[in-house]
Amino acid sequence: MSEQEYTPEETHEQNPNSVPENTEVPGKQQETGTAPADPDTLEFRSRIDLSGLQTAIEQIRGELSKVIVGQKHMIDMLITALLADGHVLIEGVPGVAKTITAKLLAKALTVDFSRIQFTPDLMPSDILGTSVFDLKKSEFEFKKGPVFANMLLIDEINRAPAKTQAALFEVMEERQITMDGHRYVLEPPFIVLATQNPVEQEGTYRLPEAQLDRFLFKVEVAYPSLEEEVEIISREHLLKETKKTEKITAFLSREQVHTYQQLVNEILVEPHLLRYIAELIVNTRSNPFLYLGASPRASIAILKASKAYAAINGRDFVTPEDIKQVAVPVLQHRIIITPEREMEGVTGKQVIQQIIQAVEIPR
Repeated sequence: MSEQEYTPEETHEQNPNSVPENTEVPGKQQETGTAPADPDTLEFRSRIDLSGLQTAIEQIRGELSKVIVGQKHMIDMLITALLADGHVLIEGVPGVAKTITAKLLAKALTVDFSRIQFTPDLMPSDILGTSVFDLKKSEFEFKKGPVFANMLLIDEINRAPAKTQAALFEVMEERQITMDGHRYVLEPPFIVLATQNPVEQEGTYRLPEAQLDRFLFKVEVAYPSLEEEVEIISREHLLKETKKTEKITAFLSREQVHTYQQLVNEILVEPHLLRYIAELIVNTRSNPFLYLGASPRASIAILKASKAYAAINGRDFVTPEDIKQVAVPVLQHRIIITPEREMEGVTGKQVIQQIIQAVEIPR
């Protein structure tokens, strides 16, 4: 450390009547120093810079709103799942913009996109790929299937049989496939958006619980309101020859999406909120209305989803409200209602909401 030249000023010892600069005198207003801070004017800086992410999210929302009317909850959950690196099961009757919303989200990103229409005759090789013998090289060459993409849209996922459904288990959980003894790792990010119709049951197969558990969210898409319906019709009338998807501009690259996913992992979660998540999950296992409760994978899903939901709302920390917002889409496909309560018309969403109300919110 370099020596600094110091010239002593008048000290307390030299002048007993002088008062040190930092000493507070009762009854006397300090002429120097800082005035007490006004709580209403305090500005808190985020520990993590989320400005770039916030701008990107608003741009994506704006692009989707050019075509999609309403459905704010579905759009927010899709963006949350994208940042949390999770898959989404979108459930709704035909014609409520399930498929087109997924396609538009992919179009707003500069990522590899594939779509598979599930049918009863679909085979696992139609999804994963197959080995083809190359006559020139005299060896088998693996031809990659549509699963090798950053965003995979599966339309009517419940129309394929169990053998084809099982082909998705490894790739959804581990982001890789094993074929002929070779392991093929998919490039991040990788997200599956799957749609299904809850009404029509003919020619459909129930999804196994193990596969349902691999979806981060199950998002239920409702009918639009009267005002939204009028807006949909008006926009369609004004389109003329223009295609809906031509209006969408891509904003985020594959690398940027992966970077923001890593950024979301840094969101702060207090220990008492971790316990709050655990209490919600444990209550599903002891609830008398439920035959099957949620697994530890559901706890991790709520943790990741609440971080992403906090990030898209501009906060670098998770609040109990974030956890409550993501709890229903995370849990409703992971629990099973007892037959008695199901006959009475009780739904999983109602039970989850009761559990949320029963568990004390940490302070």
